[in-house]
Amino acid sequence: MSLSRIMQWVTGGAEALLGIPFIGGIYIFSNAYTPLFVMLLLHILTLILAKRDGRWIAGSVIGIITSVIAWIPIVGMIMHWISAIALIISGMQSNKKDDENIIYQ
Repeated sequence: MSLSRIMQWVTGGAEALLGIPFIGGIYIFSNAYTPLFVMLLLHILTLILAKRDGRWIAGSVIGIITSVIAWIPIVGMIMHWISAIALIISGMQSNKKDDENIIYQ
């Protein structure tokens, strides 16, 4: 499993946790919105890795947008859900390089 695929799973799981009603909001507020900045950095890293490996990047792009606008309470929660779904789906998909490695090993 490639590092980009692992990062898609990790960021997808983190987005799912941040999207839990009330709990995610309390966590973000209590840490002075720092989790949104950390997630922004993780999404940028995941985007770079996914682009390098030829993987689907839409989940990371949605995650970056989410990190920027998630300070709006209800909108943020919904965006965390959308990001989590997109990242987990992209983490489940194989790419051409993974398939080539299996074939040629």
